[in-house]
Amino acid sequence: MAKAGFAETEITPPIGTEKAGWIRKIVPDRVTDPLFVRAAAFENGQGRIGFIALDTLSVRWTQTAEIRRRIESEHGFPGAAVMVAATHNHAGPAIGNIGEARRDEAYVETLIARAVSAFGQALAAREEAEIGFGSVFDFDVAHNRRVVMRNGTVRTHGKFTNGALCLEGPIDPEVAVIAARRPGGGWLGGLVNYACHPTHLGGGPEFSGGFPGVLAAEMKKRDCPVTLFLNGPCGNTHTSDPTRDGAGMDQAEAGARLAEDAAKAMTSLRFRASPYLGATSRTIELPYRRFTDEEVRGTVRGAQRFVDPAIYDRQMPALLERIRTRKVQPAEVQVLRLDDWALASIPAEY
Repeated sequence: MAKAGFAETEITPPIGTEKAGWIRKIVPDRVTDPLFVRAAAFENGQGRIGFIALDTLSVRWTQTAEIRRRIESEHGFPGAAVMVAATHNHAGPAIGNIGEARRDEAYVETLIARAVSAFGQALAAREEAEIGFGSVFDFDVAHNRRVVMRNGTVRTHGKFTNGALCLEGPIDPEVAVIAARRPGGGWLGGLVNYACHPTHLGGGPEFSGGFPGVLAAEMKKRDCPVTLFLNGPCGNTHTSDPTRDGAGMDQAEAGARLAEDAAKAMTSLRFRASPYLGATSRTIELPYRRFTDEEVRGTVRGAQRFVDPAIYDRQMPALLERIRTRKVQPAEVQVLRLDDWALASIPAEY
């Protein structure tokens, strides 16, 4: 029979840590709700896989490698079988140099250590479990934020005024759930997958776990002690609705709604006593696209530079040098499998 274990550890940054937020320097002076790293470990007689979800905007490739290395060294669990994911929370700390936001190396070390510790706690908490799979659909939380204009340009966070034609594309409405319960009943924890930017409070002077944090807190009220949020391909999905002049759910509403969806899915999960577990990954090289002088200057038709346009100009020389020097971007594609379900991840928001 399969075993599963879940754990969470707080990773709220100390006041004074910079925020990832809006690519500009923001130093929060308060915390509205705590941030966590959450971990899940699954095993059966044939395989082992694990998940780590961080309440951060991103996680660097080097940090992922170090977390996996320490997990393997300290806990004897295969690091290559661990998926390390960020919820893409814009109200979290800068753990990479993003725009003009700068990471705090001491905090990064604390984050890595707590991620490894949380995974160790999940391993220690393993017990026999049935693993359930299911999903529902929600078309109201996420919206495609890209609006095609009648002049041929596309606007991010455009509105259906001043020459709008249509939305550029769809959303992915599936709220997918993988949950573990004891054979006699009682939830051990779960994974919830949905595609939507958690941007609430991103530009403000506070740290927050965003709607993924609300989701996890609401699931605790439903007797699911640890819930990992795994974001889907969220590049153009957002809680603001262009068809309603940008109105949308706040983080409390979005998190509570996704908790309702997950709870609904959990009433009809298909359970397996010993699901197949497997992991594989491959690092590929992605060529950088060619660019024009107009694109570099931000003057190409339809170009948008949010927050402070000058930040882009200041960052551009280093970016162009990176492209010219490296020519390609290495990218790991990782897939973890639980029976008929496969979870694929990439280390970026392409």
